[in-house]
Amino acid sequence: MIQVESLRKSFNGVEVLKGISTIFEKGKTNLIIGQSGSGKTVFLKSLLGLFTPDSGDIIYDGVKYADMKRKERTLLRQKMGMVFQGSALFDSMTVLENVMFPLKMFSVQTEEEMRERANTVLNRVNLVNAEGKLPSEISGGMQKRVAIARAIVNQPHYLFCDEPNSGLDPKTSIVIDNLIQEITEEFNITTVINTHDMNSVMEIGAKIVFLKNGYKEWEGSKDTIFQTDNEAVTDFVYSSELSLFLTVTLLNSSILLNAFHRRNFRYIHILYFCCKFSL
Repeated sequence: MIQVESLRKSFNGVEVLKGISTIFEKGKTNLIIGQSGSGKTVFLKSLLGLFTPDSGDIIYDGVKYADMKRKERTLLRQKMGMVFQGSALFDSMTVLENVMFPLKMFSVQTEEEMRERANTVLNRVNLVNAEGKLPSEISGGMQKRVAIARAIVNQPHYLFCDEPNSGLDPKTSIVIDNLIQEITEEFNITTVINTHDMNSVMEIGAKIVFLKNGYKEWEGSKDTIFQTDNEAVTDFVYSSELSLFLTVTLLNSSILLNAFHRRNFRYIHILYFCCKFSL
């Protein structure tokens, strides 16, 4: 669990994070959402320890980051996994070598043990017969799976994801969302995801923190975000062209019926609330 208490961060006299307080629980997919410039990236980097807050506390499973000594902070970072926006795989390394990289950096395992562990997590993310390929030889969705495998290979307590669906088609995005959620629940990880993807919000938003101009404007879950009266949240949720299209057209019951027959209950959920919002 990660607790954030009255977090503030400024750059050159401009305050970016303005007293944010929240809790990210274990075993849940915790989403940070908001428009560009809302402070999402600075918030995520602060949680990673890349930025030092001006004031406030970040508490990892009961221990304040500010109270940790250098060695303790190093050990904390070894408990963190990161999925970067562009996957950030090493082009000259094979899939297996990319996944083994954190083990070579932090573990004392033998080469055989590291290889076995890497293959285990590759199997967990459903990547088979790809260990000898270079990143350029696999699809974007497969690259994301490699990035997730690399992030969990050291059995992290905390998993951070920066726009994990960036550049992926909608169907692959759902697969990646579900994979992150499954891993989070299976290994009881505290997962924090920085995203602007409303599909992710609807699919895996067990906890959602909405930032606006550096403030925590709202927090809730995928079950409550479409019911809130907060104007900033509704403006964000219904700002996409898709949502506008749904608002205008989806009162046509045949669309809902087709979605039901395809068992697309996630879409039925948003269609219902789009219709409700438009009335």
